[in-house]
Amino acid sequence: MRRIGVLSAPLADDPQSQARNAAFLQGLGELGWRVGRNLEINYRWGGIDAKRHTYAAELLALAPEAILAVGASVVGPLLAATRTLPVVFTQVTDPVGSGFVASLARPGGNATGFTLFEFGISAKWIALLKEIAPRVTRALVLLDPATATGFGQLGAIQSAAHSLGVEISPINIRDRAEIEPAVAAVVRGLNDGLIVLPGPQTVIHRELIITVAARHRLPAVYPYPYYVSDGGLICYGPNELEQYGQAAGYVDRILKGEKPADLPVQAPTKYELVINLKTAKALGLDIPPTLLARADEVIE
Repeated sequence: MRRIGVLSAPLADDPQSQARNAAFLQGLGELGWRVGRNLEINYRWGGIDAKRHTYAAELLALAPEAILAVGASVVGPLLAATRTLPVVFTQVTDPVGSGFVASLARPGGNATGFTLFEFGISAKWIALLKEIAPRVTRALVLLDPATATGFGQLGAIQSAAHSLGVEISPINIRDRAEIEPAVAAVVRGLNDGLIVLPGPQTVIHRELIITVAARHRLPAVYPYPYYVSDGGLICYGPNELEQYGQAAGYVDRILKGEKPADLPVQAPTKYELVINLKTAKALGLDIPPTLLARADEVIE
């Protein structure tokens, strides 16, 4: 019986957490690992704020042979607690800048894994907002200030905004209670749009964010396809579930003796454009045919 751990920022009852875990277990199963037969998995969910350090310590005390760490907010505390136990991370934007690895090709330490976004992708979000809602002249950018990479993404958006004639208004949210009043305080009217940056708070509270965007009639661009499945307007981002199968492959290789230092950090091979036509209709938007033609999925 081999033992691994999973440390996740989102909660266990989050539907996307369940989908990620199912993809991870499927990947392990395809490689011959069966929970209860030859593998034991210990989970800690909801690792945000002070719980990050507590859950990291609890998992390490159980002496796993490797840990899957979901989200930069939990990778940092985990690597602060151990620089020897193998860590495979997902949901991380800038592992080099965050100090998790020495380089993408040669991680060099006890961690490796899978990234989600290059900062340049953020410039595409503002261009996409302008394309789907040409009337937009100001974009509210919702970000979690505890996510350091959010400021790099904001910078990329700001760099592209000027040429599109769009003013940028950042909104920091630290918890659920701040979302509604923060958006309401800055919304001006029909020329406003919304860009939601990835981060623990924006993922965990995505249903509220989608509701607030609808209430204020804000055309909004989101970072992941599941936001659009939940009622958001449009997204351009990776299909992250594929990476959980790949993460299972890295865990398998580590359990068979390979070192994280020798396993390169991998980026997504494809980004998906997903549009929700029902939401577009509710906002009174006519989707350009060229945009529909480029979409990987259209939700009707």
